[in-house]
Amino acid sequence: MATQLGEAKSANQLVITWEALPDDFQLEDEPVENTSQPILAGALRESLEISGFIQPQMLIASNFGLCATVNGQLIIKAPDWVYVSSVKEILSNRKSYTPILEGEIPVVVMEFLSDTDGGEYSFKRTYPPGKWFFYEQILQIPIYVIFEPEGGLLEYYQLENGRYELKQPEENGRHWVDAMGLFLGTWQGIKEGRTGYWLR
Repeated sequence: MATQLGEAKSANQLVITWEALPDDFQLEDEPVENTSQPILAGALRESLEISGFIQPQMLIASNFGLCATVNGQLIIKAPDWVYVSSVKEILSNRKSYTPILEGEIPVVVMEFLSDTDGGEYSFKRTYPPGKWFFYEQILQIPIYVIFEPEGGLLEYYQLENGRYELKQPEENGRHWVDAMGLFLGTWQGIKEGRTGYWLR
């Protein structure tokens, strides 16, 4: 009985390695799900630029491949927005990012909900794993934000004891992102020809 239990336990273990992509590796061109996503990501970056927050060693990107190798299989997920506080090498034309190998684990990933199947909540463990599982269990990203742009719902999850916990906003409807020294909240208005909710 002990042997069978040991085999079951080892089958559930994840062996995570941080390997460079081959130079000739072709990343999939995942289409953007709707026209709002790029401008939402751009507006969030713009607010950081205006505040003087962005530094050269940071990586702030959207629809950008985050890589890890799990049990020998390469996994790439492209969050709608990602913030990494420090990379080892500043590259002007970075196509993907492998944490640990190339710098810090991302501090924040964000997904903007659209009319798709809700993959942002997927805890699927088998290959290819779901986004939630990848961010929480494989990369162990401290903050995962899911934003619904049409209704303005902002779900802010923080990694605690290895699991994402939903956090309530403070009295002004914002969340304090300690690692960035900034608040994250929503704003409603018109920008770039789009009327609706925005992240600020």
